[in-house]
Amino acid sequence: MLKGSHMSMVMEEEFKRWTAKRKAALVTEIIQGKTSVAEASRAFDIPPSEIEEWVDEGRRGMENALRAKPLDIKEQYERQIKELQEAYGEAMLELRARKKLASLLGEDEK
Repeated sequence: MLKGSHMSMVMEEEFKRWTAKRKAALVTEIIQGKTSVAEASRAFDIPPSEIEEWVDEGRRGMENALRAKPLDIKEQYERQIKELQEAYGEAMLELRARKKLASLLGEDEK
């Protein structure tokens, strides 16, 4: 009997280890058609209804991400351009300052 209860504890631990990352990987495989809900249910001994919930959550998450993305990407892109422009401006100022210094030092040597 002890062995059986130990086994169910091990199974529970295994079940708890279904991290978000593992769920996401499984949901991705189902959405891509690499595996089915039925196959995953048998392989991992999880009720199909639970896996279907994960898939629905995953699909909703992707749809929300796709809806949110265009503005996020635009803002991110604009921020990166601004940072590059600022860095370029600073580099150009430094270059001009070095050229000016070099010309002054060059004139002093003559």
